[in-house]
Amino acid sequence: MGLSVSEPAPGALRIRLVRSPAGRKPRHRRTLQALGLHRVGQTVRQAARPEILGMVAQVGYLLAVEPAAGEEA
Repeated sequence: MGLSVSEPAPGALRIRLVRSPAGRKPRHRRTLQALGLHRVGQTVRQAARPEILGMVAQVGYLLAVEPAAGEEA
């Protein structure tokens, strides 16, 4: 699912780390840590707030993002 920062996204997101952060920019690795992602394959749930959507946009090339249906972050 393509998620853009401008589209409204109420509720929660399920964010999964699908590519390794090894060799990436230090700022992108810190963004992943701020999202709560530490291992490839790990999934976290985050509220769909503007700051979270901005982080997802920055490191989206490493993530799989989908709405967390019926779940709260």
